[in-house]
Amino acid sequence: MEARLQKVLSEFGIASRREAEEMIRRSRVRINGVVAQLGQKVDPQKDKITVDGQLVSARDRPTLVYVLLNKPLGVVSTCDDPQGRKTVLDLLPPDLRQGYGIHPVGRLDVNSTGALILTNDGELTFRLTHPRHSIPKTYQVLVKGHPPKAVLEEWRQGVLLDGRKTRPAQVSLLESLAENTRLEIILQEGKNRQIRRVAEQLGYPVIKLHRSAIGSIELQKSQKPCLREGKYRFLQDDEIRCLQNQTKHIPIKDSAELRSVKKHEMANKKDR
Repeated sequence: MEARLQKVLSEFGIASRREAEEMIRRSRVRINGVVAQLGQKVDPQKDKITVDGQLVSARDRPTLVYVLLNKPLGVVSTCDDPQGRKTVLDLLPPDLRQGYGIHPVGRLDVNSTGALILTNDGELTFRLTHPRHSIPKTYQVLVKGHPPKAVLEEWRQGVLLDGRKTRPAQVSLLESLAENTRLEIILQEGKNRQIRRVAEQLGYPVIKLHRSAIGSIELQKSQKPCLREGKYRFLQDDEIRCLQNQTKHIPIKDSAELRSVKKHEMANKKDR
């Protein structure tokens, strides 16, 4: 059965869908000896697909793996780092990081800690990082100073960031310390460094930021010890199903499909 090339590459664990698109743009992928085009459809059972000269076969499709990691401070949420810093993959055993082609889903910045999912499931990765996903993420945040109720309410209602208002957030006061305040913040979106930027804009910069849960997937499960910093565990079947169910409403459209839709919409506008 034919499918878009970037979808096939993600399903085979070669790369995430966005990474596969970039590989195609760089002419690293060929179909039956011819340089592939973004959005091209292929039949993996009939077509010869190569990446950097290496044949990709349906037999290479890996077992899907889902991992929860407690990311430590100073570790970057990428597969490799040009600056030579330790990455989240360095925290996994060699057979897991090399044999399955897993990658982090989204990011925690280098100065943040906590829950991070890694997988080789390209479809789930695409859905979880899609702007329309609404899986809540829970953070424990230490901010400088003591934000008053009015500021916390402003944060809850949404704050202008890059010209757009953030989605409403759940912001709860956990503890008021001598010079700082501990908050719990639950977001249903993931703009780049959103909590840090909003806190800075409101005048109460972040001192520490820790993500404790992604949806119902928690670093500390009931009646079990917390997943220690730098350690990982495999997700349970019910946790995987929960992620899949919460994202199944999101349409899978890669950039090639989105461009096609936009061109069609523009053509319709011109005809009016």
